[in-house]
Amino acid sequence: MPRSPATPPVTPCTEDVPAGQSGAELVGSVQTGRAPPEAGSPGSVLVLAALGALVFLNVYAPQSLLPLLAHDLKVTPVTAGSVVGATTLAIALISPLSGLLADALGRKRVIVTAFVLLVLPALLATRADTLAQLNLARFLQGLIIPMVMVTCTAYAAEEYRGREQGGTGVGRAITAYVTGSVLGGFGGRFLSGLLVEYQGDDWRLAFWLLAVTNLLGALLAGTLLRSARHFIPARNLKTVGRDLALHLHNRALLGTLLVGFVLLFTLVSAFTYVVLYLAAPPYRLGSAALGGVFAVYLLGVLVTPLASRIMGRYGVPRTFGVGVAFSLLGLGLTLLAPLPLIVLGLALASCGVFIGQAAALSAVQANVTRARSLAAGLYSMAYYAGGAAATVLGGLAYTHAGWPGAVLCSAVALLLALAVGLRTWRSSL
Repeated sequence: MPRSPATPPVTPCTEDVPAGQSGAELVGSVQTGRAPPEAGSPGSVLVLAALGALVFLNVYAPQSLLPLLAHDLKVTPVTAGSVVGATTLAIALISPLSGLLADALGRKRVIVTAFVLLVLPALLATRADTLAQLNLARFLQGLIIPMVMVTCTAYAAEEYRGREQGGTGVGRAITAYVTGSVLGGFGGRFLSGLLVEYQGDDWRLAFWLLAVTNLLGALLAGTLLRSARHFIPARNLKTVGRDLALHLHNRALLGTLLVGFVLLFTLVSAFTYVVLYLAAPPYRLGSAALGGVFAVYLLGVLVTPLASRIMGRYGVPRTFGVGVAFSLLGLGLTLLAPLPLIVLGLALASCGVFIGQAAALSAVQANVTRARSLAAGLYSMAYYAGGAAATVLGGLAYTHAGWPGAVLCSAVALLLALAVGLRTWRSSL
């Protein structure tokens, strides 16, 4: 029989947005000749979507350039995959601290400052001559990116609350931000591949592009983002420590963190090493075509609201099971030779992860009763740690068994996540 989850599902996010936070802000907006759009208005929703797109251009931009990076930096293609892992590892390490920083200092100030700081590692990457130097720049990017991610979703949750009638509610605001992040995740890969292929195969151009778009993000946030009006500073470290201990003893939450780890592990492992697979014979795709493969991510815009409806009717565990089934079917299709079937398989696999991510985010909120921002930060940490681990373990699997090895690695991880999720959620949701 259909059933509803213990608590209503939160607005789900895709691969690129782990969870929302909470808190408030003191800073005033940058004064311009024209006032920023009122928080809660359709105009301000577009600003949030644009900021989501601009920050997520940074996360996976080099992924379609791995064969070119390997050739230019004189490393193996699998080793070049570390440019993705360096960023996701940094995001994992800093996400919980970013939430605390935003809760202490405010919203707009943190967003503008983060975009300005993101210009620096992008410029540093343009000067890199070795993989180690490039990975350092990418790691620095990962330390800054969560300052925008968690703060934008916190801003949406606070400033749009109570505007469901006649305005734009929290769900719509976060959905707009999520949509922007999906577009940014795709755009970073696609624009990098397109720009580099048609401008002389110089991968450094991708990072010049990021420097410009990050500067644009700072200007956009500084001039068009309305100052938050519901900011309450949260600076009590003793309370934070007590809440952290509570979460670390929450069995259902810990199970959800493992599920999150596996979800991004699956996506990063699949989409990092399929680039190498499709760049090699017999496909020999160039940077632009490889970037175009990531268009399947755009399905996240459609799948995310659909997943929310499925959860409302059937609950979190069953919804997660559906997501895993889609992903396993999609991964299986990628083992077939025709390129269209491989792309279809990648589309199904990514849709399955989006559905699973929606279920996991709902489980986070359903299994905690306090310190939800901290719980979301812990989920973000586990989620992006999975992406970092995928560039190592998935790389080993690809090195020893080619693309079938990478697929098997992801499939085993998904089955493990399914077992953990069903065991922990059925007793708690």
